Amino acid sequence: MAVSANRLELLQIADAVAREKSIDRQIVLASMEDAMQKAARSRYGQETEVRAEINPKTGEVRFSRLLLVVDQIENDATQILLSEARKKNPAAQVGDWIAETLPPFDFGRIAAQSAKQVIVQKVREAERDRQYQEFKDRIGEVVNGVVKRVEYGNVIIDLGRGEATIRRDEMIPREVFRVGDRVRAYVYDVRREQRGPQIFLSRTHPQFMAKLFRQEVPEIYDGVIEVRAVARDPGSRAKIAVISRDSSIDPVGACVGMRGSRVQAVVNELQGEKIDIIPWSQDEATFIVNALQPAEVVKVVLDEDTNRIEVVVPDDQLSLAIGRRGQNVRLASQLTGWDIDILTEAEESERRQKEFVERTNAFMGALDVDEFVGQLLASEGFRSVEELAFVEPTELAGIEGFDEAMATEIQTRARDHLAKVEAEQDARRRELGVADELREVDGVTTPMLVKFGENDVKTVEDLAGCATDDLAGWSERKDGETIKHAGFLDGSDLSREDMEALIMAARVKAGWIEPEPAAAAEAETAQE
Repeated sequence: MAVSANRLELLQIADAVAREKSIDRQIVLASMEDAMQKAARSRYGQETEVRAEINPKTGEVRFSRLLLVVDQIENDATQILLSEARKKNPAAQVGDWIAETLPPFDFGRIAAQSAKQVIVQKVREAERDRQYQEFKDRIGEVVNGVVKRVEYGNVIIDLGRGEATIRRDEMIPREVFRVGDRVRAYVYDVRREQRGPQIFLSRTHPQFMAKLFRQEVPEIYDGVIEVRAVARDPGSRAKIAVISRDSSIDPVGACVGMRGSRVQAVVNELQGEKIDIIPWSQDEATFIVNALQPAEVVKVVLDEDTNRIEVVVPDDQLSLAIGRRGQNVRLASQLTGWDIDILTEAEESERRQKEFVERTNAFMGALDVDEFVGQLLASEGFRSVEELAFVEPTELAGIEGFDEAMATEIQTRARDHLAKVEAEQDARRRELGVADELREVDGVTTPMLVKFGENDVKTVEDLAGCATDDLAGWSERKDGETIKHAGFLDGSDLSREDMEALIMAARVKAGWIEPEPAAAAEAETAQE
């Protein structure tokens, strides 16, 4: 191959490669220039600074050698004296580069092969970069492609301008693809890897179903109806929560379509997956009741601190609310973001009666009152002796059959009982050898000190060295079973975040870490 070969043919090759690989023509020409430069260095010496330029209009190739202008030459191949440089360019200065034109030459077989490898590598890198740049902004879209091949259960999809992969665990169960099948899938990840950009598709992703509804329901596409949440058990059942911005449009009816035509189109694409379309509500309780459809709900009790909700259903609706293998309640929990406990009316009544008896007995023992007074306090909603000790006296005096004197007496007994328990626990704490300074850690109470002592946590440093799992407990799978390991504070009302804050406070107290600026400011204000 001679450099002086057909110039038009050189440009035609560049155009053909650019079209085939869907990359910029200039990138192909630049890779050709790099290849020619490499071949020229093998001819003139590797240390020589050779530049090759291809005229993008005429295809003419020019070679030049770059020489650095210096006062004293150390390398003839790359440097030129200032006096010599000024013969070529009178304005030359030390540190400038002077270009000398080199004559055309013929590539040898080895040089041509090396040039070919450079061009192929550069074009491949440009193609990979183009694919990555094109698809990295398409995460969250639904794409269409054709099955190219199946490898170890993973399906390789030809998207026209790139290849994508649907892994086995991202396919709907019992779904089988053959070469040539057309596939719709959701782009959930695009990564730049050594072997090129990897595009990962999914047909089980919850947003895949949301995007399918967007394609089938014009109101969702236009933004009149919004999909707020999606939960799926791929290939079996799904729940989707929708809300309408226009009060005159029924969001559920619009998604179902005339005679179910719209939802049926999505069901067919998802291999018969049953879809419950649920109206979204800003009221959490209403939304959870809707999410448990088709089961009827009698009562809900929200616990916002732990993000749990108790749902009471009629006895004959229990199996319907739970669903086959817990599917209905599991999907409702995923959809709403709440942990849902389902009870029948009989179970709830039995539990309330048991709690009532326990609270009554606790009040009788702690306050030294008869059963009638204990039941009266329990029926008024008081749950613990602490509540009675610190509630407003007027609230106790307002109970039917009570007066101010009796309210004062009950509060006095409650506080005496708490003081007695506190003294007993403090004595137990001292007996266990728990240091006094541990009490000064923010959030630590005397009952906690006793539990710490029983678990050999006796100083601030001991608590600072604990992990959250030590306090909260942890679970592990062993032989197919889940084994629960109890923590030091197991059974307390503290959340995992509270326990983590407790450990961090101990580390600050021990001087292991610096307090956060906001916390430090609060501490200074409290001291003042």
